[in-house]
Amino acid sequence: MTRQQEKKVTVRDKEKNFVSAVIYIYNDEERIRDFLEKINAVLSANFESYQIICVNDASDDNSLAVIREIGKSISGTVINVVNMSFYQGVELAMNAGIDLSIGDFVFEFDNMVMDYEAELMMYVYDRSLTGFDIVNAAPKKCGRKTSRLFYAVFNRYSRSPHPLRTENFRVLSRRAINRVHSMSKTIPYRKAVYANCGLKIDTIEYDNDRSCTKGYDKETRYQRKEMASDSLILFTNVAYKMTLLAAVFMMVATFGIGIYTLVSYVTEDVVSGYTSMMLVIVFGFFGVFVILAVIIKYLSMLMELVFSKQKYTIESVETISE
Repeated sequence: MTRQQEKKVTVRDKEKNFVSAVIYIYNDEERIRDFLEKINAVLSANFESYQIICVNDASDDNSLAVIREIGKSISGTVINVVNMSFYQGVELAMNAGIDLSIGDFVFEFDNMVMDYEAELMMYVYDRSLTGFDIVNAAPKKCGRKTSRLFYAVFNRYSRSPHPLRTENFRVLSRRAINRVHSMSKTIPYRKAVYANCGLKIDTIEYDNDRSCTKGYDKETRYQRKEMASDSLILFTNVAYKMTLLAAVFMMVATFGIGIYTLVSYVTEDVVSGYTSMMLVIVFGFFGVFVILAVIIKYLSMLMELVFSKQKYTIESVETISE
């Protein structure tokens, strides 16, 4: 960031726009204090009015107690805490926080890893004022190989006009939030829906320290894998490509075994090709099961999204002030 850009961020009249900051929290008791203090310092210095929403995804450590303690010491605003009834993952939890937000612009913090200068928030916000409804802040270095692989496959097989990548936080305009809600009542993967909402999107890269990356527990890793597989099925044609490949293989195998059967009948050489024939049959059935598995996955996801998938389940909403 240039000195001129830094000056633009730090020296300014307070913004009239009301902003919301939605923060996802899950077992982050060691990071909460420093994170909330830095976020509040930036917002209070640059905005006349704002709200901070902490979404507590059923943390089983002292995260909620720390939020309550900090909320009573932070001046300039109140902190709303959305307590989820049980662990529901970052997507559903953030949807709950965004639904509660009332800001003209909303800061989304998917995690409490702050591997950037706090002033970057205002640089991203300023960028949104130039005509972008969604502005992402993305680290230049991503240490997770699984994340890079997922985004490579997703971008390769999706029709999204905006390639996805690892991001740390973003700013959304109210128009973007309304557009996304009009597109889908159930939002299984926000980034994919944002990328296809038809509004202007920009991404700002920043230098980061990979040592700040947060590790995930077993439950979170499982939930992220489920979300990744569901997203590939819903927003890309990976499953279609797989079933098409399996179907082509089965067609070729069936044609081949038909030719082999005719040749064996004419030459009366039936027994010698028994093993080969059985192998082809086995692979053919394997292909059928692959196609059926993908179809069943599609149907189960449609059933969840249309009939049984709840947006989220909230236990309580608290308002904490000094």
